[in-house]
Amino acid sequence: MALQGIKVVEIAGLAPAPFAGLCLADFGASVVRVDRSKNGATITNMDTLSRGKRSIALDLKSEEGQKVFKILISKSDVLIEPFRPGVMERLGLGPDVLLALNPRLIYARMTGFGQGGDPDVSKAAGHDTNYIALSGVLSALRSAGQKPQPPANLLGDFGGGGLICAFGILLALMERQNSGKGQVVDAAMVDGAAYLASAIFSGNSVGAWSNDLDTVGTNLLDGGAHFYQTYECKDGKFMSLGAIEPQFYAELLKGMGLDEKQDNLPNRMDSSQWPQMKERFARIFLTKPRDEWAEIFKGKDACAFPILSLQEAIANKHNVARGTFVKKEGSIDTHEPAAAPKLSRTPAHGSRPMPVPGSHTLEILTEFGFSTDQIQSMLKSKNVVADKNSRL
Repeated sequence: MALQGIKVVEIAGLAPAPFAGLCLADFGASVVRVDRSKNGATITNMDTLSRGKRSIALDLKSEEGQKVFKILISKSDVLIEPFRPGVMERLGLGPDVLLALNPRLIYARMTGFGQGGDPDVSKAAGHDTNYIALSGVLSALRSAGQKPQPPANLLGDFGGGGLICAFGILLALMERQNSGKGQVVDAAMVDGAAYLASAIFSGNSVGAWSNDLDTVGTNLLDGGAHFYQTYECKDGKFMSLGAIEPQFYAELLKGMGLDEKQDNLPNRMDSSQWPQMKERFARIFLTKPRDEWAEIFKGKDACAFPILSLQEAIANKHNVARGTFVKKEGSIDTHEPAAAPKLSRTPAHGSRPMPVPGSHTLEILTEFGFSTDQIQSMLKSKNVVADKNSRL
């Protein structure tokens, strides 16, 4: 496994931080999720991105819980924490404290607005849509005449958040091989989303991408062009087009029963004609069901593909052959996305079970050097909690 031997402590959260931990766990890192406990009971965790992780339940506000946490940190390579700026410092578990305890620690901080900047912003509540709004990227995600629409929470939470955080952790681990020192990874979803949109910002700066209120949604790649668009079919399903290059556009027209010369079509790059051509394309795609269109373009370089539902994507022949999805462990017919990318010598894990909060408490405490008597004492204090199924 590519990350075998790397020990990660992940404080339980939702979306971006767990996804960063998932990326590391899928490729071989040992990830211990620290779930919250209070008064001797674990607190329900809604995290669904925990396959292959183990769970220990601690009350980090207690002296006993912090003692265990610091032992875990002293023997680990990476910490992933999901709190707003200042929370870990108030707990007495900030970077200064933990890096003094373990100078080789990679201390990854996953936030929306970042650790620094305007304090009225950095410490404020927010979610994915707020972060990509402040990054400027959300303004570009709208069709002409329509309001901005976030792409679910993929851009901030996962692309600009968890994935960028995991990338930062790997960079810090690589640098540590030379310096022997850990460091703080300040991963902010505003920063990450902006970074992912580097091409849009660059295009805007040279006049190749318009972001004005009256012209957004009229660019080549944001729904302006008729050949880079989605279209509804006769059965209410949809096709996606991406025929940018002339040779692909020619194949697309052929499949649609059009001929550029005989039908006196305008130059494909004449943006003044794009609205008219979108209307024409829309009428044509409504004449056949989606799967009939998919069959017409099958094997053709027309950059025309069906838009699949989640379940259709799982059953798709190409995706099955690639192993894009794997059967969820313990399930008969539920699937989940496989880890990506695919490595030739050190492939990722397949599906593995998700932990219940505190389900590995006893195992982890033993692994990190606590004696049976110490463990029993901790459990009696109710600041360290083991699920009923936790085993040594």
